Amino acid sequence: MKKDIEIPKVEGVYVAAVRVFNKDLNVDEWNAYIVNDKEVDLEMVLIVSKGLSKHKKTAVMRHKVEKLPAKSYAKIEYLQDDILALVNTYEVSFFEGNKMFDKSFVFKENTINENACQRVPVMNVQGVYVK
Repeated sequence: MKKDIEIPKVEGVYVAAVRVFNKDLNVDEWNAYIVNDKEVDLEMVLIVSKGLSKHKKTAVMRHKVEKLPAKSYAKIEYLQDDILALVNTYEVSFFEGNKMFDKSFVFKENTINENACQRVPVMNVQGVYVK
């Protein structure tokens, strides 16, 4: 019974936090992105984000991307500086072909910072990402 259930492994999909310059406000800010490093399109990408610590928690946010083309990315949300100290979780579900995939991407507290930046696949910018 349980051995007959196939749980496909998610590969080539990441959540990245990237620091960008906001021209309207004239400040640098962190934004979260969903990155598709696969050779195929992702359909109906659903993302549930939340942040928490022992004493604080954020509202649960829900996001949808109808289609995320191969080798592309889409902005999920702006990240306020206050929530960078929390554990930030992104539950991502999507369809690839006729199969549904699901994975949790977790940024541990204080891991989104300038010192942790590295090159983010597909985006070719510096940021922090989890596989």
